[in-house]
Amino acid sequence: MCGITGYIGHREAYPIVINGLKRLEYRGYDSAGIMIYDGKNIQLSKTKGKVSDLESITNASPTKKVGKIGIGHTRWATHGVPNDVNSHPHFSQSGNLVIVHNGIIENYDTLRKELISRGYTFKSDTDTEVLVNLIEEVKKQEGCKLGKAVQLALNNVIGAYAIAVFDKTKPNEVVVARLGSPIAIGVGKNESEFFIASDASPFLEYTKDVVYLEDEELAIIKLGRAIKVRKIKDDSLVDPNIQELKMNLEEIEKGGYEHFMLKEIYEQPKAIIDTYRGRMLPDSGIIKMAGVDDNLNKFLNAERIIIIACGTSWHAGLVGEYLIEDMARIPVEVEYASEFRYRNPIITNKDVVIAISQSGETADTLAAIKLAKSKGAFVFGICNVVGSSIARETHAGAYTHAGPEIGVASTKAFTTQITVLSLISLKLAKSKGTLSDSAFRMYLQKLQLVPNSVEQLLKIDEKVKEIANHYKNATNCLYLGRGFNFPVALEGALKLKEISYIHAEGYPAAEMKHGPIALIDENMPVFVIATNKGHYEKVVSNIQEIKSRAGKIIAVVTEGDVTVKEIADHVIEIPETEEALTPLLTTIPFQLLSYHIAVLLGKNVDQPRNLAKSVTVE
Repeated sequence: MCGITGYIGHREAYPIVINGLKRLEYRGYDSAGIMIYDGKNIQLSKTKGKVSDLESITNASPTKKVGKIGIGHTRWATHGVPNDVNSHPHFSQSGNLVIVHNGIIENYDTLRKELISRGYTFKSDTDTEVLVNLIEEVKKQEGCKLGKAVQLALNNVIGAYAIAVFDKTKPNEVVVARLGSPIAIGVGKNESEFFIASDASPFLEYTKDVVYLEDEELAIIKLGRAIKVRKIKDDSLVDPNIQELKMNLEEIEKGGYEHFMLKEIYEQPKAIIDTYRGRMLPDSGIIKMAGVDDNLNKFLNAERIIIIACGTSWHAGLVGEYLIEDMARIPVEVEYASEFRYRNPIITNKDVVIAISQSGETADTLAAIKLAKSKGAFVFGICNVVGSSIARETHAGAYTHAGPEIGVASTKAFTTQITVLSLISLKLAKSKGTLSDSAFRMYLQKLQLVPNSVEQLLKIDEKVKEIANHYKNATNCLYLGRGFNFPVALEGALKLKEISYIHAEGYPAAEMKHGPIALIDENMPVFVIATNKGHYEKVVSNIQEIKSRAGKIIAVVTEGDVTVKEIADHVIEIPETEEALTPLLTTIPFQLLSYHIAVLLGKNVDQPRNLAKSVTVE
């Protein structure tokens, strides 16, 4: 969950590496560091804190910024507390090798003890310093070059990693390797320069040609030569696959918004359109999805569908469960990927597993995918990042086309994941005959209107900000929903927790009386989804129960609602739509509310404490 950048070429490395770290800071921001090789010496700067703190240090020492080779790192701590010493890059004991690392070395303690017995000492508490010294020891014992030493050392490692290693004694190359954590290599014209990063965003303005290393692959990068990629296990050569990036630089800039999160909230109408464009043809009554069409029989003949995901993607999966079971009448189970692989699940070749992840790199979800495949299940991926590990590991899948999501608190990923799940549900329902042709066409037309409805909702931003001001000092909040909107209640509570640090819980509205009602008093804001479809009267009864106990009620209702308006303290109206599509609308006010509360409290919205965007470690 750390960010790695690197450069080797004819340009000054420092601006490329430091700006790359800024773009990758969503991956970790408790410490940062940079190494520049000036042709003779290694210049190292690192510090606890953010990339801006690192930049202040390097600006005070301009000589540390001169050189054509550099590697950098922004950290989310796993082993060792965030401090200057534990920050990356790390040196080997001789000072010749420098490494940056994303991941966890699970057997680091065993390796550390072995290295200590051979005379090594350690300055940090990190597993990364163990790894760089292991590479140095192998290099010394085997008398081999850096690439071979890295390959041999990694065969003794248990865990996950993406690494970049530099050797001062052979300063014309960088060795990169990965297992479980992403790494991308940008290729300059005629191999005159190379860029290294955890994703492609740091080098978008320099090259569109990129190589994504697969698991257990190692690349040796030398100026003026083609990338040499080898398998870590047996050292066999691999033909590198150079892909063309489709991402634009504008997509990863704030575009005038104060925060990435706000920008991404406002991008949702376009993101939803981009997700169903070319797939949904309402006038023709057709849904075309190659990943589903090519494997339709597997879906239709499935005894059950298992959805695996983490965090916000798990909430989208819960909406998917309601959608698929309601429309296509196929049994669905939704599992936390982080628990799925550890509870000895029963999986057969008659199961379809849908894995959902914004980044496509979530370690727990990847591990669950591999388990499901080993049991013979057909695995379908839903992710946002083209070329990501989950996209490559699954049998088939669908991209959400949300565009880059930089804010740690996921917003447009959630609504585009629900959009994909809606399309799949409708496709399966039509194919099974569990949905009439007229109902199918009606849903397509209603889904086509959703982006415009989201646009309308975004116009109430100022009203939501006023509501946020009323409740910014709350210490606890409750979110309630029923049916399709119960997962939205969970997601609303998660958003508030993530960025404002206010404790919040989501519950099915009917479960309130089975415990949470004991918490309700005049200091407890309760956010209730009470749209006019589904169990409206039941939710109104729940609201009356809250009101009778002096709870503060903020209700999300359908336009024109009268009953709830008379009871609630605050009301937010959403446009009319079908019940199954309401989660695409009801989530918007909660996103805005969480955002404004966090801003009013002075929190770092895009980089909330202790969190990282892409969880690439278990």
